[in-house]
Amino acid sequence: MEKTQTIITIGRQFGSAGREIGARLAKDLGIRLYDKEMLDRAAKESGICQELFETHDEKPTSSFLYSLVMDTYSLGYASGAYADMPINHKVFLAQFDAIKKIADEGPCVLVGRCADYALEDYENVLSVFIHAKMDARIRRIARIYDLTDAKAREMIHKTDKKRSSYYNYYTSKRWSDSTCYDVCLDSSILGIDGTAEAIKRIIELKESGQDKKL
Repeated sequence: MEKTQTIITIGRQFGSAGREIGARLAKDLGIRLYDKEMLDRAAKESGICQELFETHDEKPTSSFLYSLVMDTYSLGYASGAYADMPINHKVFLAQFDAIKKIADEGPCVLVGRCADYALEDYENVLSVFIHAKMDARIRRIARIYDLTDAKAREMIHKTDKKRSSYYNYYTSKRWSDSTCYDVCLDSSILGIDGTAEAIKRIIELKESGQDKKL
C-alpha cells in the first residue's frame, strides 16, 4: 500500500495490543507513530514541565487541591484565558494543541489521549477502537508484566477505568462506545497483524471512496 493521506487515531482497551497494532500500521504505511511522543511535543511547545504530562497521562482529573499545589510548578499558559485554569486543564489543552499541530504536518498514527476527539473536524481521519476478549488480555498482560492472572485482571480493570474516566471527562463522547468511532476491531480474533491489515484495507476503501466523491 502506498503512503496514505489518512491520519489514524487508535483508542484501545488495556491489553488489546493497540499500541503494537499502531506501530505495525505506521511501519507498513511509512508514517510516524505518536504515543508518549505526544506528551514530549506538548511539553516542549507549552513550556509546562514534562513530568506533569506524565502525571496526568490518560488519568482522570485530579483533586482540586492537588491541582492548586501542582499549579505552582506550571510555567506554560501563565497569562490570558489560561491563567485561572487548573493544571490538569492546562495539560489537556496543551496536548490538544500539540495533536492538532502533529495532524497538520501530515498522515500519522496517534495512540490514545483523546486524539479522535481533538481531530473530529478533520476530514482525513479514521478513528479506530481496538478491543479484545478478557482472557486474551489477561494472558498478554500477565506475560508482559510477569503477573498472576488475578493481578493482570486487576491491572486491566484499573487502567481501563482510568482511560475511560479521562476520555469521558474531557470529551463529549463515551470511551469504547462503538458509535463514537469509525471502526471497532477485536484483536483477539484478528491478531496484531490481522488487525493492522484490516485497518489498512479500510483506509484503502475510505480513500478510494473519497476519490469517487470528488
